[in-house]
Amino acid sequence: MSSASLIPHSKLPALGITIFTQMSALAQQHNAINLSQGFPDYDGPQYLKERLAYHVNQGSNQYAPMTGVAPLREAIAEKTGVVYGWQPDANSEVTITSGATEALYVAITALVRPGDEVLCFDPSYDSYGPVVQLAGGTLKRIALQPPAFAVDWAHFASQLSDRTRLVIVNTPHNPSATSWQSQDFDQLWQAIAEREIFVLSDEVYEHICFTAQGHASVLAHPQLRQRAVSVSSFGKTFHMTGWRVGYCVAPAAISAELRKVHQYLTFAITTPVQLALADMLRNEPEHWQKLPEFYRAKRDRFIQALAPSRLEVLPCQGTYFLLADYSAISELDDVAFCRWLTEHVGVAAIPLSVFCADPFPHKLIRLCFAKQDATLDAAAELLCQL
Repeated sequence: MSSASLIPHSKLPALGITIFTQMSALAQQHNAINLSQGFPDYDGPQYLKERLAYHVNQGSNQYAPMTGVAPLREAIAEKTGVVYGWQPDANSEVTITSGATEALYVAITALVRPGDEVLCFDPSYDSYGPVVQLAGGTLKRIALQPPAFAVDWAHFASQLSDRTRLVIVNTPHNPSATSWQSQDFDQLWQAIAEREIFVLSDEVYEHICFTAQGHASVLAHPQLRQRAVSVSSFGKTFHMTGWRVGYCVAPAAISAELRKVHQYLTFAITTPVQLALADMLRNEPEHWQKLPEFYRAKRDRFIQALAPSRLEVLPCQGTYFLLADYSAISELDDVAFCRWLTEHVGVAAIPLSVFCADPFPHKLIRLCFAKQDATLDAAAELLCQL
């Protein structure tokens, strides 16, 4: 047998390091203000940290149940009932995962079969495509156009086929900062009602929505929720992205299939963290209730600070991202512009074209405003000099 190193055949040959990792590394290299990767530069609630320490010291340090600790699943079910007018069964319809990313992975892996088609809307979050590919499916992308990034529902219906197995929805939407309304879910239902199609609704920014109607969830739609998986993130809600805890809500029959994948992927999520989150949901609900107000203030402050700049800021209906058109500043494509911006101006952003499969000729960048006021003011000052 040869002693030469074996090189595995790649299942994802087109993938390299994500743009988020690249831009954060570039920001660190050039000591730039990092508005690229979506994480806060402030800490989460003190009460949550205290409850984590409490449960660690109380000895809750062994394996949690595979589906998640009962107090957290029950608190999620109760909160869902309050917010969306329908309460899932905590035992059979709520599953705790290692962040929303794992929830997305297990949902796609459980539902998509070799040869199936999965529809999503571009620009789209970068984790969907690789998982669909690993599951043997084909990702069919429907391009949305700025500034509204609205779905043409007649075109959507025309893209459905007998092979369509799953539709992936993301609202509030990363990266466009738009939000669906309840009418969008009505249109989705009308298009797929007579077909055997599931829905995966990525709602990690559910509490960072600024529309008058508020966040529209698939869970509030009586028909769609019977064939849907809703994915949420505690990292986004409690400013603790490093804790990596999310969850999914789905009908019992779908949840059973998700859990088959989950139990052999991570099995169980950190026990004391789950118990601390359960305490937080029950005892300090005002945190998530006031989150839209908290982030609206940051959004408005950043927009006002950018007003003298030559950037054209697009409307932001949700998430903690802003899109900005830089066409008045540079002719560079968005990837090159973001590198230049980081290296020569000192602000790191994300190019929007990386979220799209087809050419995206628009000169748009994504800026994260989940930052301290001083960070936003400093970044705006530099951007206003362009």
